[in-house]
Parts: sequence; C-alpha cells; structure tokens
Amino acid sequence: MKKGRAGNHFEDFRCGMKIQHATPRTLTEGDRSLYIGLTGSRAVLGTAETNAQQLGFERRPLEDLLVFNTAFGKTVPDISLNAVANLGYADVRFLADVYPGDTLVVESEIIGLKENSNRKSGVVYVRSTAANQHGLEVLSWIRWVMVHKRDHGAASAEPVVPAMNAVVSPGRLPRRKYAMDVREIVTMTGTADLWDDYAIGERIDHPGAMTINDSDHSIATRLYQNTARAHFDGFAMAAAGGQRLVFGGHIISLCKALSYDGLENGLSIVAINGGTHVNPTFTGDTIACATMVLDKIILGVSNVGALRLRMIGIKDSSASSIVFPHPGQARQDYPSNVVLDLDYTIVIPKKS
Repeated sequence: MKKGRAGNHFEDFRCGMKIQHATPRTLTEGDRSLYIGLTGSRAVLGTAETNAQQLGFERRPLEDLLVFNTAFGKTVPDISLNAVANLGYADVRFLADVYPGDTLVVESEIIGLKENSNRKSGVVYVRSTAANQHGLEVLSWIRWVMVHKRDHGAASAEPVVPAMNAVVSPGRLPRRKYAMDVREIVTMTGTADLWDDYAIGERIDHPGAMTINDSDHSIATRLYQNTARAHFDGFAMAAAGGQRLVFGGHIISLCKALSYDGLENGLSIVAINGGTHVNPTFTGDTIACATMVLDKIILGVSNVGALRLRMIGIKDSSASSIVFPHPGQARQDYPSNVVLDLDYTIVIPKKS
C-alpha cells in the first residue's frame, strides 16, 4: 500500500460518504495574534479582555473567521487537496463561541456531486461540522468546490445538486447572551452607530484597502493548515499555465477587517447565508470592499438586533467603483475585478 497520500479526486467521492478529518486542532492566543497580524482585524470582542467582559463574556472569544478558516483547513486534505477552486458557501452557522485552549474536531458528509461538461473535473458539495473538546457543535457549513478528476474518462454517477436555502432564517440564527448594557460598546469604538442607525438598502464604502503580500497569504493559509496545492505549489500551477491562488478564506478575512470602518460596533458573525469567490486573487492584488444592508432582523431581545449584509470585494480599484450585482447574477456576468460576493449576518447592539 502506498504511503504517499495524494488526496481524493472527483471520482473518489460518493454521495452520503462521511469523513472524519484528521487531526484535531487546539487554538491558542498565539493563533489570535498571528491572525491580527495577517489581517489587521480590529474587532472589539477580540481586541481586549476588558472589552469582552464588559460586553458579557468571561474572556475574549476567538474571531469567528479565524475559527471558520481553521475548521475549513481541516477538511482540505480530504475534500479539496486537488481542487481547481473553492466556489462558494451556504448555510454557515456560528453556533457557539470558541476560546483559546479549545480543540476543534471536524467531520464532513458529501451531499452532492456534478461532473463538469469537459469531464476533466466536477463539483463536490459537502456539509461540514466542527465541534469542541466537549462535543459541542460550534460551527456548521455547506461549501462546493471544483475538484480535478484523476482519469478524465472515468464514469461519473448521475448528478446530485442539493437544495440550499438562500438565507439562514431568523429562527435558525444562533443566540448568544450579551450584557444588557452591551450598547456601551460605543465607548470602546468611539462610534455611535448602532442597529437603529442602519437602513435597509444603505451602502457603506469602506475607505481602506490592502495589498496582498506573498508572505501574508502564504502564512495565513499555513496558519489554517490548508494544504491545497493551488495555494502553495507554484511549479505545478505554472506548468498548468497559471499561478498560485490566494486562499478565498483569506480574502473574506481581509474584507471583514476592512469593513470595520462603518461597522465598528458589530459584535459577532452568526451566519454566512451564501458566498462566492467570483474571480481569482493573486499576490500583488489590492483588495477593497463595500457593504449593503439587505435586512434588519429583530431577535426578540431588547439589547441586540441583527443586520443581514452583502459585502462585495474588489481588486485593484476603489470601493466607490463597486456596482452591486443583482441577486442571482451569474458568475460570468460579474466584472473581472470582483473577487468576493458575501451575504452574511451580524449581531449589533440596539439603542434601547
């Protein structure tokens, strides 16, 4: 039996296949610091113990996207080691906070398969779940990824494309207990805008931009133990006529960090309703983003509400140049410099 583990190709997957991913990962304060160093994140809950305690936490939870990208990385050797590209996400729910010292264990189930017409690759749909050392589920998500075939002539089963909800409904949004005076977050950020101050249809052009250095995206992807060849193997990518891709999770993290200006008082991500990596990103690209408020959600408590947001990431242009695509727009109809279209939901304090 060969010891070299070459990863799964499209024809190796079967609907209903369940995979327990190796190896469990304990997250630490060091991971938090490195994440901040790679993204520039200024999220209030992750910035200071005093902030977290005043907002109702015993200590600082780890950032939602650090947890997501780490859990995602656990799935790569089994799901997307031989990927062409990760295509999108749906029904992502951040079920519980994760703290330094917690250990994540991740498992997945294949829920759909569809061979591409060129027969060189196919799309794999997978539902994954991360749990902590106590068996508590902390994160669940669906993603779909295009994976190379080992043998272009290999037969494929009838296509199965799973039905996916466009939005995580309010009743399925995770609930966290925040301090009743959580609106005091404004004293930490110096910005007064809370849930009441945002309007459906409002657009926010985030003023910052960030150029992706080769070292930054490489270290970030290694931080998540993501081993996908498309992000690391420059020789193989050049042989295929391309270059190394920046991991999409790093793009999401950069855009989320840039969106702090305009959404300073956001507390936690509770869901990603859907997301698409529209076009590839490479070293040297400069990322900017803009956000539109899609909905204001009443959570049934007096101190916090939720905002459903649509964030568009763009490369090598200003946020003000972004034209928000219409819902359901096909990938080929996006401008070539749009790299991310993310629909997500955050919790933010209310005034009353």
